[in-house]
Amino acid sequence: MRLYDYILSPSCYRVRLMAALAGIKLDLRAVDFHPGAEHRGPELLALNPAGTIPILTDGDLVLTQSTAMLTYIAASHAPEWLGDDTPAMRAQVGQWLAFAQRLTDSAGAARLHDMLQMPGDIVALRRAATRTLRELEAAISAARRRGGIFLVGDRPTIADIACFPYVALAPDGGLPLDAYPSIRLWMRAIRGLPGFVEMPGIHRLHELMPEPGPQPDVIRKERA
Repeated sequence: MRLYDYILSPSCYRVRLMAALAGIKLDLRAVDFHPGAEHRGPELLALNPAGTIPILTDGDLVLTQSTAMLTYIAASHAPEWLGDDTPAMRAQVGQWLAFAQRLTDSAGAARLHDMLQMPGDIVALRRAATRTLRELEAAISAARRRGGIFLVGDRPTIADIACFPYVALAPDGGLPLDAYPSIRLWMRAIRGLPGFVEMPGIHRLHELMPEPGPQPDVIRKERA
């Protein structure tokens, strides 16, 4: 599979991350998205007339939506990432993929505005992103009360991978995550998955990294 990729794109990162978690290697073709606007050049417009990236090709197959790419990679190489095959779970996964688009359109657009000076009503974008993050916080909090942490069922699925990048990078668009403790725990769980890979702004969870908050030695010294 070849991925037409931009290293700073959360949508491209979704696909790289899913491939890494599924244990497959992609043929990465770097695209000069900014400032070169290569995605609007004739070569890539021939593949995707919408002029967007990522683009995934596999033989004659061309996919231009990152959530469809997650589904294809999982179905082809790691079907456990689709969840079980019950209609209810498949429907829930599909619902979260649609939710991920709301994150792209709000938190993602706010990030593009702040980082690349893309046009947009930043106040409205941040307001929409805040509503979306609050919904996600409530859903993960409910999962935690049931003894879980992931969005659907008791293990990660493509739903988590679809939502994760735009949430993790929300602070780049003026949306700090301090008020969302369940989201932060969810992100920590994803960063700790075997095979997790990084992108600029999103780092792997080091095995020796301490838990958030004061550490026991610090507390003892303060009490002394």
